[in-house]
Amino acid sequence: MTATLPATEAAVRPAHRDRNVLRWLGAYTASTVGDSVYYMALAWAATRTGSASQTGLVLAAGSIPRAVLLLGGGVLADRLGPRRVVVASDTARCLVVLGLAGTLLLTSPTVWMLIAVALVFGAVDALFLPAVGALPPRITAASQLARVQGMRGLATRTANVVGAPLGGLAVALGGPVLAFAAAGVLFAVSLPLLLAVRIAPLPAHGAGEPETGAGPARTALRDLTDGLRYIRRHRVLGPLMLVVAVSELGFVGPLNLGLILLSEERGWGASGMGWIVAAFGTGAGLSALLLTVRGRIPRAGLVMSAAVLVGAGAIAAVAYLPSVPLAAAAAVLVGLFAGLGGSLCGALVQSTADPVYLGRVTSVSTLFTHALAPLSYPVTGAAVALWGTGPVFVAGAALCAAGALIGLALAPLRRAELPD
Repeated sequence: MTATLPATEAAVRPAHRDRNVLRWLGAYTASTVGDSVYYMALAWAATRTGSASQTGLVLAAGSIPRAVLLLGGGVLADRLGPRRVVVASDTARCLVVLGLAGTLLLTSPTVWMLIAVALVFGAVDALFLPAVGALPPRITAASQLARVQGMRGLATRTANVVGAPLGGLAVALGGPVLAFAAAGVLFAVSLPLLLAVRIAPLPAHGAGEPETGAGPARTALRDLTDGLRYIRRHRVLGPLMLVVAVSELGFVGPLNLGLILLSEERGWGASGMGWIVAAFGTGAGLSALLLTVRGRIPRAGLVMSAAVLVGAGAIAAVAYLPSVPLAAAAAVLVGLFAGLGGSLCGALVQSTADPVYLGRVTSVSTLFTHALAPLSYPVTGAAVALWGTGPVFVAGAALCAAGALIGLALAPLRRAELPD
């Protein structure tokens, strides 16, 4: 059962024409661009303050609290409501980043100062990510969730294109102080938009569903345990989390660290890698645009798994194509099909999960995509050193394909549909 706005209202206002959704989208875009500017400023400040190893420590510091606290962030989103958690998260990020900018006006940055900020930022991210994923079913009709996922994908691509250059321009004009200040302002811009978003109430609990919330007999650990049990027993969500876990492990290593090592091995340089990354972003943007325009894809579970399978083949091809243009063409296919699979996965999560569990369900999928999958980087680097890039890309593609085949083999997921 999914909480939605009234059906008649949703019918006359598709998500891309719904002011309520557009307010949420504006807030999400401002916050995501702020993220990009913040990371640019943090990387620049770290490289000008410490050694290469210290810079790596600063940039990695935020991943620790993010991984540790993500599941707790899902519990909090379900207890307090996703909008409250998102507003509190953006407020905290705004204050922390503006506070750092003010501090740097008075003193030079130190490595430990930057690590402390990265740790706080990572902890806030652990609260923000599950909550922002749980918001769409509370602001639009279930039939619009695929379109909202497409709109969110377009916002993410826009942030990737705009955020880094904006951060670089701010650093060039005023150093890290101006860049951190710009990030703080962007977080502040998201707040009034978020506060103006109308939230649908949760539906009544279905028969046999445990109550959730912060009652005296409940603890956060019990809420988390209930959420994990709910996922494990669910005919669609359990298999879907397995697909996410397996396919992300195969996707992240080759398409991030592996691509850098491939460009060095082939002599393509930074410009060649840039073209391939841009091609991937183009493909992902096209998949987001397709969902935004189309609004709904029939047989979503089948299409999701098939798209991931095609994307896996394109991943393997990238490492064996002899030129940058051909590798970029394959990267477009990776972005298009992997992006389509990822967006449909998000829409299935939001439309299938009971709203009282959605924060916890989102936190589990986000744990795989944002916390555990990046742990494959050291393995990818060691494997490339031993066997070269080609076999590593093939191994990653095989893992992605295994995730897709799991989705195709399990009938409840293969037959899953988005609401009409």
